[in-house]
Amino acid sequence: MMEQAENLRDVIRETTLLEPRRLADRLGISLRIASETFQHTGSFKFRAGYNLAALVEERTILTASSGNFGQALAYAAKLLEKNAIIVMPETSAQVKMDAVREHGGTVVPIDVTVKSRAEGVAELAAEHPDAFIASAFNDPRVIDGNATLGEELAPHDFDVIVVPVGGGGLSSGIVKGLREAGNTHTRVVGAEPLLGNDAARSLRAGHIVKNEKEPLTIADGARTVSLGENNWEILKDGLETIVEVPEDDIVEALRLLFSYANLKAEPTGALGVGALLTEPDRFRDRSVCCVVTGGNVDPDVYRRLLSRD
Repeated sequence: MMEQAENLRDVIRETTLLEPRRLADRLGISLRIASETFQHTGSFKFRAGYNLAALVEERTILTASSGNFGQALAYAAKLLEKNAIIVMPETSAQVKMDAVREHGGTVVPIDVTVKSRAEGVAELAAEHPDAFIASAFNDPRVIDGNATLGEELAPHDFDVIVVPVGGGGLSSGIVKGLREAGNTHTRVVGAEPLLGNDAARSLRAGHIVKNEKEPLTIADGARTVSLGENNWEILKDGLETIVEVPEDDIVEALRLLFSYANLKAEPTGALGVGALLTEPDRFRDRSVCCVVTGGNVDPDVYRRLLSRD
């Protein structure tokens, strides 16, 4: 069973399903793109952020985020007349930090080489004892919010959906949403940065394996130390595999989405197409849907990535 806010489907935007024929021809793969770049706050995270903020009783919510969940939670809290305080790494994209503030959230930047995100949240929790401490991925309400995307994609009956993996909130949500919608045909493949491949190593080991520290991948939305336990319980049997995407393939995927699909994606959002570049044979002769999770990227960073030799 899922726990979803009564008005969740009225508040979120249905995903934008694209058929990028030039990109499909370029890759030699039957391809559709589910773009969450047009979701509220520019990423899929609003699905989870609103569901969680609507279902918890507390008026103040604390969380740690590289940016997208922070933006989503801040905007959801604003709609629900609640308060959001977001611990963010100093290295987070400036556009994401600015957006959290613009949506009414409070940003608390930290140096993650000195203090972990969890430590930063713990310090704030001591100052706000009545606040709810939210995980961006390891919470059933987050998973169930993200499951709305799986439910939207279920009727299309794709052979495979390729989804970026950080903490596992979206991938576990898509698996759960497909199941709840009765789709038993579509397989789910994770796409994870090779530099932060804890989820792939976990799948091989049969238990959660953690990164020693926050990985310095260009895909900032996947700079997680490990999968969440709630996510792992779904993903350990729900994923076909996880493709470990090198940094060069992430950048190339971002460029291809811009050049061949006219779509601006942030590096994490391009991971799915990056997986097609890394392991193309896995996807030949299959109908594929790549989830582009968001498009929140600093203009200067995006410009450099597009022009990088």
